[in-house]
Amino acid sequence: MKFLLDHDVPAEIAHLLRYWEHNVTVLRTVLPVTASDEEVFGHACSQGLILISCNRNHFLRLARRTRDHPGLIILIRRRTRHSECAHLSVLLQRAGEKGLPNNVNFA
Repeated sequence: MKFLLDHDVPAEIAHLLRYWEHNVTVLRTVLPVTASDEEVFGHACSQGLILISCNRNHFLRLARRTRDHPGLIILIRRRTRHSECAHLSVLLQRAGEKGLPNNVNFA
């Protein structure tokens, strides 16, 4: 699967996804830090990337307005990075490749 990680997503998530051999793009490598949420979501959609962000409110609104999008994962901040990685792992195992596209998921 192909993911775009928002600026607020911990580096440990990128390491974990790459370990599982997923394609990971870190936002700062493709857009400026000042890019708006609309620009970020538009980039994810145009490139077919599942967006992972901790920014719940703005991206939920954008996903609701977009009928066909690659998918959105809202990463809920936990006490430890290990816990955040574990919750994402469970989501990916349960949802699989077919459960993520065009859906909003929480990890």
